[in-house]
Amino acid sequence: TTTDELYFAVGKFGYPAGVMMTASHNPKDYNGMKLCREQAIALSTETGLATIREILTTGQLTEPAKKGKVIARDVSDAFIEHCLSFIDLASIKPLKIAADAGNGMAGLIMPRVFQHLPCSLVPLYFELDGTFPNHPASPIEPENTAELRRVVPAEHCDMGVAFDGDADRMFLVDEQGHLLGGDMVTALVAQSLLKRQPGATILYNLINSRSVPEVIERNGGRAVRTRVGHSFIKARMRKENGIFGGEHSGHFYFRDNWYADSGLIAFLIVLELVCKSGRPVSALVKEIDTRFRSGEINSTVKDAPARLAAIEQHYAAAGAEIDHLDGITISFPTWWANVRASNTEPLLRLNLEADSRAEMEQRRDEVLQLIRQ
Repeated sequence: TTTDELYFAVGKFGYPAGVMMTASHNPKDYNGMKLCREQAIALSTETGLATIREILTTGQLTEPAKKGKVIARDVSDAFIEHCLSFIDLASIKPLKIAADAGNGMAGLIMPRVFQHLPCSLVPLYFELDGTFPNHPASPIEPENTAELRRVVPAEHCDMGVAFDGDADRMFLVDEQGHLLGGDMVTALVAQSLLKRQPGATILYNLINSRSVPEVIERNGGRAVRTRVGHSFIKARMRKENGIFGGEHSGHFYFRDNWYADSGLIAFLIVLELVCKSGRPVSALVKEIDTRFRSGEINSTVKDAPARLAAIEQHYAAAGAEIDHLDGITISFPTWWANVRASNTEPLLRLNLEADSRAEMEQRRDEVLQLIRQ
């Protein structure tokens, strides 16, 4: 099943922990596990994974105080009912939606969801197949949504949706076949939720467009900026009592979903917004997507701390506002850039946004030159 269904099961039925066997969006050569504690609280290196690694690598396994038992349980109906509770079903119109499951777990759950909707579903790669014969189940890379972007306008669909392998992440395609960034989906979901809960707190990570906090505040919400990464954003949401959090990577978190992420819930909320507004996705996005972004650009470097220090020194001298919430973020009135180190590879990751395409390209090349010296 999907990872967000596992989080739901742990939270809803009071289990003390959850383990999802998945490599998420990674290719077929990989496997792994996503772990959570009670109430779907994420386990990170800082909150338990390092301890588990230590126990396993040293072989210090102790006899458990209590033996467990195996129970097979299908919670899909309860999960789907929970996800649908986030929208007004009566407002949903008979739209045509193309969905790309990438041969992952969305192919199992989406047909069951659409049994409750008046919409027609155009399925792409719903056959469950861990060899991923059509394309990697990682929609953050544009090449993996090429077929969906072609099918949506060709089939006269109102919208397209793509999920990653374990279906907790989601990306949208407008009716013209253009891929939306995770930050624009964050803005649309925030806009919808704030109509029901005015004044609520909404979180966004620092890679999101400046348009995201603007939309939140324009709609009467309180915008809180966070580090990149689900364990950080979930913990901050609990602290701030945030109703929603969004990341550029297609992760969307909901307080009323045990602060866990669900691509399905985010998709349903945008679907409801489109139906209620009576306007196409492209028109809704055009109002808020007014800037130009580089996308994430990775560069291999020998000495990441030295490169970061040089970049900071260069832009501090030029009068930039600088912060260290996650890597370094340099801000000017018409553009900003974030450079942060990878946790697992000798890489620096650049994300940059500017008010014009010309400035975006100029500043992108300028920062890349500093990174790659």
